[in-house]
Amino acid sequence: MRNSLLPGPWVPPARPWVPLSPWATALHCEAGAAAATANLNLRRLRTWPDRPNDFMADKEGIRAAHEEDLDEVDLNYKAPEKKTLQEIQQLDQDDESLTKYKQALLGPIPEAVDPSLPNVQVTRLTLVCEQAPGPITMDLTGDLESLKNQVFVLKEGVDYKVKISFKVNKEIVCGLKYLHHTYRKGLRVDKAVYMVGSYGPRTEEYEFLTPMEEAPKGLLVRGTYHIKSFFTDDDKTDHLSWEWDLNIKKDWKD
Repeated sequence: MRNSLLPGPWVPPARPWVPLSPWATALHCEAGAAAATANLNLRRLRTWPDRPNDFMADKEGIRAAHEEDLDEVDLNYKAPEKKTLQEIQQLDQDDESLTKYKQALLGPIPEAVDPSLPNVQVTRLTLVCEQAPGPITMDLTGDLESLKNQVFVLKEGVDYKVKISFKVNKEIVCGLKYLHHTYRKGLRVDKAVYMVGSYGPRTEEYEFLTPMEEAPKGLLVRGTYHIKSFFTDDDKTDHLSWEWDLNIKKDWKD
């Protein structure tokens, strides 16, 4: 298994994209765009220790690192024209079968929400690990600056998954992506892009779970890593950006 947060031997992943909201994909994403997005799931963008020219720290005057990554994965992909939920509901109203189909896929339309709320709210990031003595969760609804003063611990060699919890409040969002860049001693040693998918609004939270990974182990990889995380979409909207530290230890309470 390949570790997603830290550098190690590279194994090409195979990750078919299965969005949780088929209606959002069927009506909001054109067939060609959906195919292009699916193909991107086969590419995990990374920099490795054996490629020193790719090691770089953030510099002033240079575009944000997550924008550079999006340029790399976008290729010739063009985001489809947006349609609001109201516009979708008004399409083909005289077609009873299609109307029922839309109702089945969309589910109940959320009642009016607070207009001050963002369309996408990222609420939590969790490192899901059965071997952990307790939950490894960061709250992303409060003061994000305080996360920089916390250190999340992961024991070397354990299996884990990354889970992102988020809400879509108002309109369908297409092509959500989760990115993170990993730094050690000021140098970027790893980067990853996850294709999350397309989702429609609802009152309940969505959860995106990565495949199982294995934390690296050994004396050389132990220590603290600084991680910059981004949650964005096809339009390159910065829904949330935050920074946090991960400490790889020989034992949970070493």
